[in-house]
Amino acid sequence: MKTSYPAVMLGLVVLLAAGMMAGLAIGSISVPSADVVKAILRQPVPQHYETIVLQVRWPRVLLGAVVGAGLGVVGMTLQALVRNPLADPFLLGVSSGASVGAVAVILTGVTVFGFASTSVAAFGGALAALALVYVLSRAGGQITTTRLVLAGVAVAYVLSAVTSLMLIMSSSGDQARQVLTWLLGGLGGANWGALWLPLSVVLIGLAVLLAQARTLNVLLAGDEAAITMGVDANRFRAQMFVLTSLVTGVLVAVSGPIGFVGLILPHAVRLLVGSDHRRALPAAALAGASFLVIADMAARTLASPQEIPVGVLTALCGGPFFLWLIRRDARRAVAAGTA
Repeated sequence: MKTSYPAVMLGLVVLLAAGMMAGLAIGSISVPSADVVKAILRQPVPQHYETIVLQVRWPRVLLGAVVGAGLGVVGMTLQALVRNPLADPFLLGVSSGASVGAVAVILTGVTVFGFASTSVAAFGGALAALALVYVLSRAGGQITTTRLVLAGVAVAYVLSAVTSLMLIMSSSGDQARQVLTWLLGGLGGANWGALWLPLSVVLIGLAVLLAQARTLNVLLAGDEAAITMGVDANRFRAQMFVLTSLVTGVLVAVSGPIGFVGLILPHAVRLLVGSDHRRALPAAALAGASFLVIADMAARTLASPQEIPVGVLTALCGGPFFLWLIRRDARRAVAAGTA
């Protein structure tokens, strides 16, 4: 019996709330759940508990939820735009492009756009990378899984080499080590001042995507069906590529490149609620937020007192899942060829 949509959404909300509570309570110093609630409600608690919860863990947990939600939604959108289950910001080179832009600003110190300079540069790099992958993988008006994956991997390798070259040429060893740590993906730099921009971008992006959910549904049926329904597929894709690049760029700027969240969660969500984006996008946001909050908590505690970059942990989870997807698609192709 299929689970109802309200029940799935309620379960995801409960999972997110539980994950956030655990993220606030668990760490190198454990904080009782009752004191966590009191600290959030601004009731009297021991001073060190208040500092740990409100100044250290609370912004980090919130940033994890925002980044996870954004990556989940972007991954689901990209998979619909290119009609490929293997698409996600990390695999398509979008995260690598954003990293090049962000690292260039960090190493050069150029802040033309003030506090938003890193995010603007990351957005530009993400958009350029996605446009390049799209052009390279498109032939005869069609995009195949093989061309898309190869183009994404090739562009990601080239951009990673560019990032490495910038690091080697960096004049400051301490700065280079800081960037290398950032490139592994993590939420350790979370603070209240850095939270509002990614939160605003993710909320606005989700609202826009929900407004375009019907068009995304039509696009899943193919460009011919979209044209029949009066949709300019190429123009719509270009607009959505700009939006997804903007969201990815801002998220990478605050957390570093965190891979595979946008690949894993959309598939899990579709199994629960189906492919209708009016339902799937909100579910993907909640599932992505829950996943990254829990993954970050694990990254902070598994090797305590040392911290594992959360990007490493998501890669360990996402890599095997990606291989399973490739094998599943290969079996489907063989079955279709023998049918």
